[in-house]
Amino acid sequence: MACMSLNSIGTRGLRTLHNLHLSSKPFLPSNCSIFGTSSSFIAGASISTKNRPIPWELRHFSGSAASLSTPFQFHSVSVKAEQSDIASDRVVVLVIGSGGREHALCYALKRSPSCDAVFCAPGNAGISNSGDATCISDLDISDSSAVISFCHKWGVGLVVVGPEAPLVAGLSNDLVKAGIPSFGPSSEAAALEGSKNFMKNLCDKYGIPTAKYQTFTDPAAAKQYIQEQGAPIVIKADGLAAGKGVIVAMTLDEAYEAVDLMLVKGAFGSAGSQVIVEEFLEGEEASFFALVDGENAIPLESAQDHKRVGDGDTGPNTGGMGAYSPAPIITEELQSLVMKSIIIPTVKGMAAEGCRFVGVLYAGLMIEKKSGLPKLIEYNVRFGDPECQVLMIRLESDLAQVLLAACKGELSGVSLNWSPGSAMVVVMASKGYPGSYEKGTVISNLDEAELVAPSVKVFHAGTNLDSDGNFIAVGGRVLGVTAKGKNLEEARERAYRAVEEINWPGGFYRRDIGWRALPRGQFATKL
Repeated sequence: MACMSLNSIGTRGLRTLHNLHLSSKPFLPSNCSIFGTSSSFIAGASISTKNRPIPWELRHFSGSAASLSTPFQFHSVSVKAEQSDIASDRVVVLVIGSGGREHALCYALKRSPSCDAVFCAPGNAGISNSGDATCISDLDISDSSAVISFCHKWGVGLVVVGPEAPLVAGLSNDLVKAGIPSFGPSSEAAALEGSKNFMKNLCDKYGIPTAKYQTFTDPAAAKQYIQEQGAPIVIKADGLAAGKGVIVAMTLDEAYEAVDLMLVKGAFGSAGSQVIVEEFLEGEEASFFALVDGENAIPLESAQDHKRVGDGDTGPNTGGMGAYSPAPIITEELQSLVMKSIIIPTVKGMAAEGCRFVGVLYAGLMIEKKSGLPKLIEYNVRFGDPECQVLMIRLESDLAQVLLAACKGELSGVSLNWSPGSAMVVVMASKGYPGSYEKGTVISNLDEAELVAPSVKVFHAGTNLDSDGNFIAVGGRVLGVTAKGKNLEEARERAYRAVEEINWPGGFYRRDIGWRALPRGQFATKL
């Protein structure tokens, strides 16, 4: 089922569904048929009240703005009908975004015991079809007033902002001013990702280990510095460039071309009007995530992604072609060191600079080969994608309450529970990605893929539905096929079995996700 728009749902209809929990008696529209009985129910999905599934179907739901003549499913809106069941900390959540990361967040929030409803704006067809959230496709997330109005109408008590762009644009600022808890940093704090120069200056001031660098707007000066430093060397666009603004130049000529690409040709627009030229660090990359409430920080489980498009970490950088959790390289000792030398100084430094950070800090680290010590490569101010997928499938804590605690400055003393074993996600992308690719190619057998083994979940990043109801690819990275297992070997075997089940001639995937953590012989199998 495609994402519903505000117009197609109808204002009265949406409000009625949302306000059902205010009634002390079960309420049903007169033209609604139900299978099963309970004082608690959900639209368009099988849900559980006290762990008992109650499937039901809502037909011809009528509102003042629209009437639906076809069967209508209102996915994942959990509505409590008994007043005594409602606790003051129950919450309706709005997730902002439309990718695989947002699908994973919706999936985890839907499983949160304290979460009464999950909306996603704009969402995507896969999120809606899975029943993990109710998608509001025509809510303009770039319009803070529209988002605030929606939150007030439907009693949203927590907004989780997935992508970086709305954060940098100040959505969290506006939500907090309106009295709506928002998990995600202010625009000032989001500069940690929005400007690499800002992040580097913070590292200098507060003694956070990072690669040596210089910032340039003049191409000639940048090239002179590159010549002095030699290759390999790294060239980065200062601003947001959709994960593509970093070029690792192995020769001087490649470095000069990268400078021209950004500063002369303007390939990344204003994001590349200033560049950072940075020393090349040799070692193993790792992703480190911490939840932050402005003063306190708690680490999440470790994860490691695969940025290069090709097997063996070859080809151009991408947004990420797969990930696994936990990452063996992040030992308890190293986690403690990263918190002490990188995360805590960042949190305290941001507070001292007058821009307290509330949200998730995603530190891209390099564990240097020569020293074995971590250095900060970059910060992202939101959950990574696809790392979020493996983290959310392993999380067993009530995500809604944890994120609310962060918003309230109450993370001190919070602990997180994780499923044992490992998880892996394999990204399926459109052929040609990260370059140009064809849109509209048909994908099938997705339901079958989730049935090949226990604990398999297909997260949608770039899908839509065609006129025949088929899933089609509309993005570069399209699916995140995710699986849990008792160890990484089992998680990998399950994930790739699910990938093989999916019929998508227009897609491709890396066949060696997890290669750094598994014996090389494991990748000689047919995939």
